Amino acid sequence: MKRQTCILMLVLSASMMGTAHAREMSVQVREGVLRSTPSFLGAVTAKVTYGDRVELMEKENGWAKVRTGAVDGWIHESALTAKRLTLSAGGQTVSTGASSDELALAGKGFNAEVEAEFKAQNQEADFSEVDRMEAIAITEPEMQRFLQKGGVMPPEGGAL
Repeated sequence: MKRQTCILMLVLSASMMGTAHAREMSVQVREGVLRSTPSFLGAVTAKVTYGDRVELMEKENGWAKVRTGAVDGWIHESALTAKRLTLSAGGQTVSTGASSDELALAGKGFNAEVEAEFKAQNQEADFSEVDRMEAIAITEPEMQRFLQKGGVMPPEGGAL
Protein backbone atom coordinates (compact mmCIF):
# COMPACT_ATOMS: atom_id res chain seq x y z
CA MET A 1 0.00 0.00 0.00
CA LYS A 2 2.81 2.41 0.87
CA ARG A 3 4.49 1.65 -2.46
CA GLN A 4 1.31 2.48 -4.41
CA THR A 5 0.87 5.73 -2.49
CA CYS A 6 4.49 6.67 -3.14
CA ILE A 7 4.16 5.96 -6.87
CA LEU A 8 0.92 7.96 -7.02
CA MET A 9 2.62 10.91 -5.28
CA LEU A 10 5.53 10.78 -7.73
CA VAL A 11 3.19 10.74 -10.74
CA LEU A 12 1.15 13.65 -9.35
CA SER A 13 4.30 15.64 -8.58
CA ALA A 14 5.67 15.08 -12.07
CA SER A 15 2.43 16.15 -13.71
CA MET A 16 2.19 19.26 -11.52
CA MET A 17 5.77 20.21 -12.37
CA GLY A 18 4.93 19.96 -16.07
CA THR A 19 2.03 22.38 -15.75
CA ALA A 20 3.88 24.77 -13.45
CA HIS A 21 6.41 25.71 -16.14
CA ALA A 22 5.45 28.49 -18.51
CA ARG A 23 5.30 27.64 -22.19
CA GLU A 24 8.00 29.18 -24.37
CA MET A 25 6.96 31.12 -27.46
CA SER A 26 8.85 32.98 -30.20
CA VAL A 27 8.19 36.50 -31.43
CA GLN A 28 7.23 36.26 -35.12
CA VAL A 29 7.19 39.97 -36.05
CA ARG A 30 10.22 42.12 -36.83
CA GLU A 31 9.52 44.46 -33.92
CA GLY A 32 6.94 44.25 -31.17
CA VAL A 33 6.24 45.81 -27.81
CA LEU A 34 5.12 44.46 -24.48
CA ARG A 35 2.41 46.57 -22.83
CA SER A 36 1.29 47.09 -19.26
CA THR A 37 -2.26 45.97 -20.06
CA PRO A 38 -3.83 43.68 -22.69
CA SER A 39 -4.61 46.61 -24.97
CA PHE A 40 -2.93 48.68 -27.66
CA LEU A 41 -3.46 51.60 -25.27
CA GLY A 42 -1.29 50.14 -22.50
CA ALA A 43 2.06 51.72 -21.74
CA VAL A 44 5.07 50.06 -23.34
CA THR A 45 7.11 48.00 -20.85
CA ALA A 46 9.66 46.44 -23.22
CA LYS A 47 10.50 45.88 -26.88
CA VAL A 48 10.96 42.49 -28.52
CA THR A 49 12.22 41.45 -31.94
CA TYR A 50 11.85 38.55 -34.33
CA GLY A 51 12.97 35.24 -32.86
CA ASP A 52 13.10 36.45 -29.24
CA ARG A 53 11.97 33.72 -26.86
CA VAL A 54 9.37 34.68 -24.24
CA GLU A 55 7.62 32.74 -21.50
CA LEU A 56 3.83 32.60 -21.86
CA MET A 57 2.24 33.30 -18.50
CA GLU A 58 -1.46 33.71 -19.36
CA LYS A 59 -3.88 34.63 -22.16
CA GLU A 60 -6.78 37.06 -22.22
CA ASN A 61 -9.02 38.07 -25.15
CA GLY A 62 -6.40 37.59 -27.89
CA TRP A 63 -3.55 38.92 -25.77
CA ALA A 64 -0.72 37.00 -24.12
CA LYS A 65 1.05 38.00 -20.93
CA VAL A 66 4.70 37.06 -21.38
CA ARG A 67 8.00 37.43 -19.59
CA THR A 68 11.30 38.23 -21.23
CA GLY A 69 14.20 38.46 -18.83
CA ALA A 70 12.94 40.32 -15.78
CA VAL A 71 10.16 42.18 -17.66
CA ASP A 72 6.51 41.12 -17.92
CA GLY A 73 4.06 42.55 -20.41
CA TRP A 74 1.17 41.93 -22.78
CA ILE A 75 1.56 41.34 -26.51
CA HIS A 76 -1.08 40.46 -29.08
CA GLU A 77 -1.16 36.70 -29.71
CA SER A 78 -0.74 37.23 -33.47
CA ALA A 79 2.85 38.34 -32.80
CA LEU A 80 3.74 34.97 -31.24
CA THR A 81 4.27 31.40 -32.40
CA ALA A 82 5.04 28.16 -30.58
CA LYS A 83 7.76 27.41 -33.15
CA ARG A 84 11.39 28.18 -32.36
CA LEU A 85 12.32 30.77 -35.01
CA THR A 86 15.66 31.64 -36.52
CA LEU A 87 16.21 33.58 -39.71
CA SER A 88 18.75 32.31 -42.16
CA ALA A 89 19.96 33.50 -45.52
CA GLY A 90 22.66 31.80 -47.53
CA GLY A 91 23.22 29.32 -44.73
CA GLN A 92 23.90 32.02 -42.13
CA THR A 93 21.72 33.19 -39.27
CA VAL A 94 20.45 36.75 -39.78
CA SER A 95 18.65 39.15 -37.45
CA THR A 96 15.94 40.87 -39.52
CA GLY A 97 12.39 39.61 -39.87
CA ALA A 98 9.14 40.60 -41.46
CA SER A 99 7.15 43.44 -39.96
CA SER A 100 3.67 42.74 -38.64
CA ASP A 101 2.29 44.73 -41.61
CA GLU A 102 4.26 42.58 -44.06
CA LEU A 103 3.00 39.41 -42.38
CA ALA A 104 -0.60 40.64 -42.56
CA LEU A 105 -0.29 41.48 -46.25
CA ALA A 106 1.43 38.19 -47.05
CA GLY A 107 -1.39 36.36 -45.26
CA LYS A 108 -3.81 38.05 -47.64
CA GLY A 109 -1.74 37.03 -50.67
CA PHE A 110 -0.27 40.51 -51.22
CA ASN A 111 3.45 40.81 -51.93
CA ALA A 112 5.87 42.83 -54.07
CA GLU A 113 5.06 40.78 -57.19
CA VAL A 114 1.30 41.30 -56.79
CA GLU A 115 1.86 45.04 -56.29
CA ALA A 116 4.07 45.26 -59.40
CA GLU A 117 1.48 43.39 -61.47
CA PHE A 118 -1.30 45.68 -60.23
CA LYS A 119 0.74 48.80 -61.05
CA ALA A 120 1.51 47.43 -64.54
CA GLN A 121 -2.20 46.84 -65.20
CA ASN A 122 -3.23 50.21 -63.71
CA GLN A 123 -0.59 52.63 -64.96
CA GLU A 124 -2.94 55.59 -64.58
CA ALA A 125 -3.23 55.00 -60.82
CA ASP A 126 -1.43 57.57 -58.66
CA PHE A 127 0.18 55.97 -55.60
CA SER A 128 1.99 59.10 -54.38
CA GLU A 129 -0.48 59.72 -51.53
CA VAL A 130 -0.32 56.07 -50.46
CA ASP A 131 3.48 56.28 -50.46
CA ARG A 132 3.29 59.51 -48.42
CA MET A 133 1.00 57.88 -45.83
CA GLU A 134 3.20 54.80 -45.59
CA ALA A 135 6.17 57.04 -44.82
CA ILE A 136 4.49 58.51 -41.73
CA ALA A 137 6.04 57.17 -38.54
CA ILE A 138 4.44 57.88 -35.18
CA THR A 139 6.51 57.33 -32.07
CA GLU A 140 5.11 55.82 -28.90
CA PRO A 141 5.34 59.15 -26.98
CA GLU A 142 3.49 60.94 -29.83
CA MET A 143 0.73 58.33 -29.73
CA GLN A 144 0.44 58.61 -25.95
CA ARG A 145 0.13 62.43 -26.14
CA PHE A 146 -2.53 62.09 -28.87
CA LEU A 147 -4.54 59.63 -26.77
CA GLN A 148 -4.29 61.81 -23.65
CA LYS A 149 -5.35 64.94 -25.54
CA GLY A 150 -8.34 63.07 -26.97
CA GLY A 151 -9.34 61.71 -23.56
CA VAL A 152 -8.84 58.10 -24.64
CA MET A 153 -8.28 56.07 -21.50
CA PRO A 154 -6.65 52.64 -21.36
CA PRO A 155 -8.44 49.72 -19.70
CA GLU A 156 -8.33 49.45 -15.94
CA GLY A 157 -4.78 49.20 -14.64
CA GLY A 158 -3.25 50.82 -17.70
CA ALA A 159 -1.28 53.99 -17.83
CA LEU A 160 -0.70 56.46 -20.59
